[in-house]
Amino acid sequence: QVQLVESGGGLVQAGDSLRLSCAASGRTFSTYVMGWFRQAPGKEREFVGYINWSAGSTYYADSVKGRFTISRDKAENRVYLQMNSLKPEDTAVYYCAVRRYWSSASSLKMETTYDNWGQGTQVTVSS
Repeated sequence: QVQLVESGGGLVQAGDSLRLSCAASGRTFSTYVMGWFRQAPGKEREFVGYINWSAGSTYYADSVKGRFTISRDKAENRVYLQMNSLKPEDTAVYYCAVRRYWSSASSLKMETTYDNWGQGTQVTVSS
């Protein structure tokens, strides 16, 4: 099991930036990908992006590409989500998740692929 704890959420204005952090503990030696998802009120949870833990390569949803950046600190077992040029439609609870073993790129956009989840952190963007 891997335990995940997100932090860094808050209330910001449109156009502002925010950086979320996700701290991992437990069986972190077996990590393939760390992903970020979000869930807006009344909507299903949606994919934001992921980072290959070993290679550092990233992939993003079209809705955030060019505005959001995922990075990781392997020594600290942390993954970050830097969010720039925030929009009101980015308002959601943001979750980090871990996939421990190899999975296809297409499946990594699906929440059911991930093994463990954090509790989420609220991001609210006012207009």
